[in-house]
Amino acid sequence: MNKPKHSVNTLLAHLGRDRAESCGFVNLPIYHGSTVLYENLEDFLNAEQKRKALDEVTYGRFGTPLSFALEQTVAQIEGAFAGITTSSGLAALVETLKAFTRAGSHVLATDSVYKPVRAFCDQTLRRYGVETTYYDPLIGSDIQDLIRPNTAMIVLESPGSQTFEVQDIPAIVRVAKKHDIVTMIDNTWATPLYLNPFELGVDVSVHAATKYITGHSDAMLGIINATEKVFYDLRDSVRLSGQCAGPDVVFLGLRGLRTLPTRLKQHYQSGLEVAEWIAQRPEVARVIHPAMPHDPGHAIWKRDFTGASGLFAFILNEYTDDALSAFFNRSKLFGLGYSWGGFESLMIPFDPRSYRTATEWDVSGQAVRIHVGLEDTADLIADLETCFDQLNR
Repeated sequence: MNKPKHSVNTLLAHLGRDRAESCGFVNLPIYHGSTVLYENLEDFLNAEQKRKALDEVTYGRFGTPLSFALEQTVAQIEGAFAGITTSSGLAALVETLKAFTRAGSHVLATDSVYKPVRAFCDQTLRRYGVETTYYDPLIGSDIQDLIRPNTAMIVLESPGSQTFEVQDIPAIVRVAKKHDIVTMIDNTWATPLYLNPFELGVDVSVHAATKYITGHSDAMLGIINATEKVFYDLRDSVRLSGQCAGPDVVFLGLRGLRTLPTRLKQHYQSGLEVAEWIAQRPEVARVIHPAMPHDPGHAIWKRDFTGASGLFAFILNEYTDDALSAFFNRSKLFGLGYSWGGFESLMIPFDPRSYRTATEWDVSGQAVRIHVGLEDTADLIADLETCFDQLNR
């Protein structure tokens, strides 16, 4: 894809907008529909051929002008050949796994992979004869030692879920290409704005657009971007699974894209400010944030990424269960809830020891995942200070 002549901020304000299609309105309309009528019998009989195009409207499940606008915009921003929407981020991940594995295949997945993906590999894929090996996220080019003749996919996530290990993507991709293995990365944390995995050689990039792309905690949406080499096989597999995103959700995704650069910049700056404050607290053993110079993954993050989101983690010193309950329950601004990437701040405890297999989570204190939203950082810090005060009582 040719390098765009405008900045990403400008592109996201203008891509996917068709004044003729929307009768002059700034935003495309929402298309509620399943049946598409054809002008004549010849067009109807040629519908199967038309479905191979990236923007032909042939049936509601295969896409509308609105969903095509979202898919093409995200693909262009990330540097992919094309993209396809799904009903959720998890659906995007598992559909990609299904597209490139078959009975007898072998998958390599980072030990820090999103936990529901691990469950899908260990339960569903295993039931269909696909074996998964989990590898140390920091393995780099040594992943060569885990390659088998039947290895079909390598699954990356950088930074890793909850524990935020930064992977050496180019090193892993070089090994994969040598063996003609498909690589997939979950790029939700960085979004297409702060990491371009296609420049690093990755085949498929997946986003839980539920998070930063929609940005308002009001939609479930997944997006899969891919190179031309793998896209059509991927799209055929997704469509045969009956996957599609609802029209209202697609509208929210495209609307969220318009403000993504501004929101993500604020998440980045506010998250780093709060992380640096937390790092100074005596109650905290360490902060895990790739954008901080002390972080083990900082050098690779600085090499491959252009920014960070508002999601990171920290480890508390050892405290009683009652003290930890007091800490979490005291907050007025950090909600206890799954997901992240919305305008609101969140904070939850986690412990990966029960499911990590290739690496050991050797931490004695409580681990906390925190998402810094769009609130004023002075208010967030003041709120956290009351939480720490309650913890010490």
